[in-house]
Parts: sequence; structure tokens; C-alpha cells
Amino acid sequence: MKYISTRGQAPALNFEEAMLTGLARDGGLYLPESIPQMSTADIAALDGQSYEEVAFRVMRPFIGDAFTDDEFREIIARAYAGFGHAARAPLVQLDSGHFLLELFHGPTLAFKDFAMQLIGQLFEAALKRNGQRVCIVGATSGDTGSAAIEAFRGLDAVDVFILFPHGRVSEVQRRQMTTPSEDNVHALALDGYFDDCQARVKDMFNDFAFRDAVGLAGVNSINWARVLAQVVYYFTSAVSLGAPHRKVSFTVPTGNYGDIFAGYIAKRMGLPIDRLVVATNQNDILHRCLTGGSYTPDGVIPSISPSMDIQVSSNFERALCYAYGQDGNAVAQLMDELKAGGFTVSQGALQALREAFDSGRCDEDETRATIASAWAASGELLCPHSAIGVKVADETRQPDTPMITLATAHPAKFPAAVEEASGIYPPLPDRMSDLYDRSERVSRVANDLAAIETFIKERTAH
Repeated sequence: MKYISTRGQAPALNFEEAMLTGLARDGGLYLPESIPQMSTADIAALDGQSYEEVAFRVMRPFIGDAFTDDEFREIIARAYAGFGHAARAPLVQLDSGHFLLELFHGPTLAFKDFAMQLIGQLFEAALKRNGQRVCIVGATSGDTGSAAIEAFRGLDAVDVFILFPHGRVSEVQRRQMTTPSEDNVHALALDGYFDDCQARVKDMFNDFAFRDAVGLAGVNSINWARVLAQVVYYFTSAVSLGAPHRKVSFTVPTGNYGDIFAGYIAKRMGLPIDRLVVATNQNDILHRCLTGGSYTPDGVIPSISPSMDIQVSSNFERALCYAYGQDGNAVAQLMDELKAGGFTVSQGALQALREAFDSGRCDEDETRATIASAWAASGELLCPHSAIGVKVADETRQPDTPMITLATAHPAKFPAAVEEASGIYPPLPDRMSDLYDRSERVSRVANDLAAIETFIKERTAH
């Protein structure tokens, strides 16, 4: 299995190389050269299997010869051993035909744990085997950073630097990044927005002298292994509701497009998905693009769903690549136009996107109202991001097709917003009950590439 760049100008890599590289050297994102297929019989055979077994069967064709079957099974087992629910990703029924996929039972209470715990184990196995050391740099709007720090803390062959927007993540999200005491992890509070953090990370990857000097690697959703890990729970949840013998739909609250793009890959593999619905908050650039064709950032409005306060959605580039028939030059042109202020999707590509994705938006008042109504109707306490998904799902679901809404974070990660909406203060799980008592370790940095690179170089000189 080879991986190629969305922009078509970088060398093809195997799975391990693509994973350790992260961003392609032409600035693009890696995609598999072809998408493995699962037959109806293959999918039906997943019924009744453990989450780990489904993960092995779904991901194995993408791995190639990077790991043996035994190695890969052990990696998967270690990745999910610390989850707080035996099913890993349990389904809860909200209403007739509407189900919630709880993706918050991992160590940091967010869906990012599914990918990050796996990629931590994959990195460790590959680096030990190769005798390498890498420097992981990532950007986060809240959940990716804590999941990455949790996955890589204390590992010998990895230094981790996570940039998050100062004052624009929840207190629980911040403390999950700033309280680990291991020397190899660093939380950097950047003066700016998530899009600034993400832009500086991409700048570092495109500074090849710096990239090579520190051994830069990426674990943001630009990393294909992150997307691949998220494909699995589309299969486990759909099979629970009758796939492959019936179709299901999914609604995904998303800012960076990685989680819903994983659903697109599952559909391309053969999973009978009817609709994939993008749910956005008031920072609704994805909804505006899918409905109107124009992708033009117009500034971030801070919200009670901060993980979606994004205007530049990295993984949308992967969706655009398929919509443009994997024309790397066309994708590169769009990304150049984005740097200059925005782009308009061609009519043919827009039609392809609309065939693959629906979309909807949810403002602040609607988010609060959905938290309150879900609690009253079902006793299910939703985080603001999950509430956005539920609201959009209720607007778009069809009576004859089950709808699965992805619950992306535990309500305790956003206690103030949840309490304001529902009157209920969501407590942290027991294993995290002392989070507010732990001492914090954080570095404030300016939105300046040279300063950030200097900071990282000084702390990776071994």
C-alpha cells in the first residue's frame, strides 16, 4: 500500500513513512493510492466482534508490511486498554431511529483518544525498531493536544510540543495539557486563534531546514494514521444497527473535517452509509462552502463549542482532492488561493462534494436549547459539540434510516456551558477527579514562527 500527496508533487511513501512524515513535502496531505474494499460478507462478519478485532480487520489492509499481524494486534490492544467502557464506543438511543455514539470513554474524554492512543503505540513501535527520535509538533483547538500529550508522555524517543490558543480552550482542556509532569511534553499557549496555531505548525513543516534538524513529525489530523483510526467506529456502530443489510447515516460535529472524512473513507470501503452530515457551529465556513461553493474565511467568533472555532479545515483538502478527481495541480491551486483569501469550488467538484456530504449549522442559543432538551427527553447530558450534532441530525434525518450522531466529548470537559444550559454540573470521572488540584506547566509564546522554532530547538537539544 502506497500513499500519495493531495498535491501530487511529493514521493509516494509506505504506511510507516507516511505516518512518521505527517505533512508531505509539497505541503499536501497523504492519501492511500487506492482504497481497500470490504465485501458484504466481510462487513457482516464483524457482527459480535470486539472493538479491537474490528479495528484490526478494518485497518489491516492500509498498513501493508509495516507491522506483522501479531505486532499490529498487540499495538491495538495496548491502545484501547485504558478506555473506561468495555465496548470502547458504545451506542445510546436518544429517540426512535436516532442514536448517539459515545466517543468520550478514552483517557482524555474525547474522540481524539481513539486515534491518538493508537498512533502513540504505532510511533513507539516504529521508532524503537528504527532507533529514531522524533519531535512531534501539533496544534489544537482543545482535544487533540490533551490526547497527544496523554499518548506520548514519558516515551523515550519522542518530544511533544502542542500549540493551543491562549484563553480559547476550556479549563479542563487546558489542564489536561498543562498538568502532565513528564519532561518530554510541552504545552505552548499561543497568542492567537486555533487557525494561527495550525498555520505555524504547517510553516514549521514547510521550513525543511528546521524540519530535518529536529526530526519533525506531526500527529494532527493531517496525519493519515489519525484518520484511519477513526474509520473503525463507523463500522462498529453501523454493524450494531444492522449493516451491511441496512443503510445508516451519520451526523458529525466537525471543525477540521477529519472525523467526517473518516466516515467518507468507510463509505468508500463498502460500508452502506446513506448520508454523511457535517454539523458546524456559528463558525460555519464548511456549511457555507457545501451549500454555496465559496470557501472564504471571515474570522473566528469564539463560542461555547471551542473545538470547532476553526476557519481553515485541514482535512477538507483531502475531500477536495477526491472531488477534483485527485488532480494534484487543481488542489495546489485552491490552497494557494486560500492563502490569498479564499477560493470557489468548481461546479463539478461541488456536485461531487454534495453527493458525499450534507451539512447544517447550529448557533449558540440552539446549542444550549439542545443540551437542555436532550437532558429533559432522554437523561443524556451532551457537551456543546455533541449537541450541535444532535440538533443538525434532528433536522436532516429520515424516518426510514437510522441516524448516528457522534458524541465527540464528555460533558465534563465543558462544565460551565453544560451547567448554564441544563442546570446540571457534570462531574469529572473518578480517575480525573483531582485535575483541578494538579500544578500546571505552560509556556506562553507569541504568534511568531522564528520564536516558536527557537523555543523548540532549545528543548530538543539532547
